[in-house]
Amino acid sequence: MTAPVTWLYVPGDRPERFDKAVASGADVVIIDLEDAVAPARKDEARANAAAYLRARPDFGVAVHVRVNDLATGRGQGDLEAVGDLADAVRLPKVESAAVLDTITGAPAYALLESAAGIVAAREIAAHPKVAGVALGEQDLAAELAITDERGMEHLRLQVVLAAAAAGLPPVPMSVFPNVKDEAGLLASCLAGRALGLFGRTAIHPRQIPVIRRAFRPSEEEAARAAEIVEAAERAERSGTGAVALPDGRFVDAPIVARARRTLALAHHLADPPPDDPPSSERLPGDGPSGP
Repeated sequence: MTAPVTWLYVPGDRPERFDKAVASGADVVIIDLEDAVAPARKDEARANAAAYLRARPDFGVAVHVRVNDLATGRGQGDLEAVGDLADAVRLPKVESAAVLDTITGAPAYALLESAAGIVAAREIAAHPKVAGVALGEQDLAAELAITDERGMEHLRLQVVLAAAAAGLPPVPMSVFPNVKDEAGLLASCLAGRALGLFGRTAIHPRQIPVIRRAFRPSEEEAARAAEIVEAAERAERSGTGAVALPDGRFVDAPIVARARRTLALAHHLADPPPDDPPSSERLPGDGPSGP
């Protein structure tokens, strides 16, 4: 089973869009109770999310909920309302592992959106309640006054390393806020992929096919992986420990495991995604809704 590639935000105060988000082709749908919802509608959004999670049929798509900051009473109330219903909860502004000690219910994804969160990334990622970590790049860039994309690379690598050291899934990329700039989205995804990031959160269904394309193994990568897996299977059948490729090179177990993951990913992304909905059906509102 491959890690999720596409994660789609949908605002919690737009319940008529929940099923559309689930049918969009995203691997994970995130009902957002935080940035995408105006303060006056947050109670409504929480009630919508809880009602949907209680009644939803099994579409085979994971549904997460991003709650409000747990340092606030609203965040704690969100967690009480949806923590036992969602497939996972996304916790914004996590700055220490201690805040995770009292989390109950669904697995937690910790969002690192501040300098303090980055400094504590290893301890947060290693917490037993954490199922994954992600960057909140817009808040982080604002706090650190980063104005160039290159300034984020060191921070991204720190989080990639923390997740890998804790045995967590790969870190997905933060949202790309310009839903009309598909070329920019593709280039950004490819740059993130080169840093070890994997998959991306989206704020519009039209971004999903671009993200899938960026993280789909190329024909050459898939062919190379198939060659390695075939050689490994030959070695298993013959009872030999060493895996030799036709050109004489030997590969070890981690390379074989990566080749198997590459083939699984190529298979997962082989089918074309659903047709894009018209732009009038934009799911998350007028702007980016978070990491």
